[in-house]
Amino acid sequence: MATKWRPEDDEINEEEEEEDVTRYQDQKDAILFAIHVTDSMLIEHNNDPQNLETSAVRTALQCAYSILQERIISNPNDMMGILLFGTEKTRFNGHGSFNNCYLLMDLDVPDAASIKELKNLLEDEEAFEELMVPCQRKVSLANVLFGVNQIFTIKAPNFQSRKLFLITDEDDPHANDKAMKNSAITRGKDLYDLGVQIEPFFMNNPGREKPFDTGKFYDDIIYMPAQDEEDKPLAMTVKGTTKLKDMVSTIRSKATLKRAQFSIPLELGPGMVIGVKGYVLFKRQERGRSHFVYTSSEKPQIVSGTTTLLAESTAQVVEKAQTKRAYKFGGSQIAFTEEEMKEMRNFGTPGIRVIGFKPASAIKFDHPMGPSQFIYPDEKDFIGSTRTFTALYNKLMKDKKVALVWAITRKNSCPIYAYLSPSEEVRNPDTGAQTQPPGFFLIQLPFADDVRQNPEVVASKAPGTLIDKMRVIAKTLNMPKGYEPEKYQNPSLQWHYRILQAIALEEDMPENPVDKTLPKYKAIHKHVGKMVLEWGKELGKVSGGLSGGTETLRVGTKRKAEEDDGGVGKKAKAAVSTAMPPSDAEKHVRLAYKQGALARCTVQMLRGFLDSAGVEQKGRLKAQLIQQVEECLRK
Repeated sequence: MATKWRPEDDEINEEEEEEDVTRYQDQKDAILFAIHVTDSMLIEHNNDPQNLETSAVRTALQCAYSILQERIISNPNDMMGILLFGTEKTRFNGHGSFNNCYLLMDLDVPDAASIKELKNLLEDEEAFEELMVPCQRKVSLANVLFGVNQIFTIKAPNFQSRKLFLITDEDDPHANDKAMKNSAITRGKDLYDLGVQIEPFFMNNPGREKPFDTGKFYDDIIYMPAQDEEDKPLAMTVKGTTKLKDMVSTIRSKATLKRAQFSIPLELGPGMVIGVKGYVLFKRQERGRSHFVYTSSEKPQIVSGTTTLLAESTAQVVEKAQTKRAYKFGGSQIAFTEEEMKEMRNFGTPGIRVIGFKPASAIKFDHPMGPSQFIYPDEKDFIGSTRTFTALYNKLMKDKKVALVWAITRKNSCPIYAYLSPSEEVRNPDTGAQTQPPGFFLIQLPFADDVRQNPEVVASKAPGTLIDKMRVIAKTLNMPKGYEPEKYQNPSLQWHYRILQAIALEEDMPENPVDKTLPKYKAIHKHVGKMVLEWGKELGKVSGGLSGGTETLRVGTKRKAEEDDGGVGKKAKAAVSTAMPPSDAEKHVRLAYKQGALARCTVQMLRGFLDSAGVEQKGRLKAQLIQQVEECLRK
C-alpha cells in the first residue's frame, strides 16, 4: 500500500467552504400542499394505530403539520404553504377569481404563529367542521392550478426546487366537460414549464367501488421525466387506510431534494471519458449547528457571532493580513504563503481514473473508510455517458468484478484509492417501486497508516451445555419480523430536535425524552427470566466455582465481601438481581430515597434509574450518581 500524505487540521480551504455555504443557501425548497375537500375525503374511518376514527383530509393536515415541525428546525429557509380547494369558503390573496379555494397557510417561511394556527385547527373540532364544508358544485381544477402558478410565481420565483403535493380522491374531476379538462391540462403544462414538480397522492377512500384510475385524467396532468417513466403516478398511490406515519414518510422522501455531492469526469482509459455524479445514500445523521440561540431574554434570539484574533503576549487585535500559516518541523515552525498553501493542496483537477480491475471478493469487511458514495451517469458535459456507464456496469456485474480507481472527488481534496462496486437494482415485489438503484458505490480504501493491527485474542470455546441453554434464550428473544431500523430513532438527536422545536414554537419545555432503544425489560423478564437464572447456575457449575454461582451474578464479588464483613449490603443484596425488572429497581431506589438510604443501592441500580428517567449520567463515582438521583427525585 502507498503512504497517505496527511495535512494538519487547519488545511480547510476557506474559499471553497464559503462557496459551498453560498451554494447550499441557494438550494432552498418551496412546498405547497393542495388538499381536495370532498364529502368522501371527510368520511371518518379507521386510519390510526390506536383505532381512532379520522378522515383523509385530517390525515393530510396532520401530515403537513408534522412536516412543518421538522422543516422549521432542519430547513429553516424553506417555504411551505397549504391550499384547500373544494371548500364552501373562499380565501385567496392572488389576482383573479379563485372561488372555493381557501389558502389556509400562504407560501412562506413557516413561523411559530402559523404552525400554532394549524395546530389549533386540528384540535378544535368546531373550527375544523366549520371550515371543512365541501361546496356543492364542481371545482375547476384549471382554476386551482392557475392559482398554484400564481403562488409560486409571486412567492418563490427563484427557488431551485418547487413542489406541489396534490392530495385528492377524485380520479376524473371533469368527466363530462371536455373544455374544462383541456384547460386543466394546459395549466398543468404551464406548471411544468415553470419548473414546478407535481407529486400526487391519490386516496382510495371507503365507498369507492374501483381503485383510483389515473388514466382517466391525471396521466395528462402529471408530467414525469423520461428516466422516471417506470414510476407512474399510480405507483405513488396512497390508500385511504394508510397510517399517518406512512404518509409522512412518503412525503418526507419526496420533499427532500436529491443533491449531488460532486459532478466530475470518469476516465475509463486514454481518451475515453464520461460524466458522473456522486450522491450519499447512507450517512449518520448528526446534530446540525447553524446558529447560537440566546434564551435568557423574554424571547429567544439568534446570536450574531464575531471572531477576533488577539496577540498572546500583548492582547492586541491582529488583522488577518498580519497572520501566517506555519507547520512545526524539526522543532521549529516553517511559514508558508497563501499561494504556497494552495499549491501544496492542489493534487490535480477533480476526477476518477480507472487503473485496474479485481474480483469482487477483494473487498474486505474492514476496508471502507467511511460512508460509500453512489455514482450515477451524467449527460450534461459528456453525451453518451449513460450508455458507456451501463456497458461498464453490465460487464462488471456479469464477471463479478470491481474497478480499482484513483479519485479526487472535490477541488483541493486529498486523492484516494477506491473500488467501484456495482450495485444491483432491487424492487419491492408488491408495489414494484425501486428500493435500491443500479449504479456504482465508490468505496474508499485505507492507506498504509490507516491500517491498525488487531490485538491477538486467545479464543476459548464454551461448554455445550451453556451453548444449548443460550441458544434457547436467543431463539425466544428473536424478533418475528427481524430488526427494523426505521422504528428506532436516535434518542439523543430526537431530544435535541424536540428542544429546538419547543424554543422555535414557544412551547413548554419537554420533561422526559422518549428512548425507543431501551430494552423492554418486563417482556424480557417474562419470557426468559427463569432461563437466564438457569443459565447462570450452569455457568457457576462449569466454571469450577470461579464465578461464585448465581449469587455473584446478582450482586458481584465486591458486594459479597461487604456482606461478609457485616456491612449494609445484606438488604441491598436481597433486593438486587440482574433479572430484576426496571420497575422493581425504580421502586427500590425511590424507597431508599425516602428512607435516606441511597448509599445501599448498587451502582447498577442507580445507573438503571437514571437511564429510565432519561437523565444524562455525569461521572463514574457512586457519590456523583447518588447526587444526580437526589436532584432528579427532588424535582
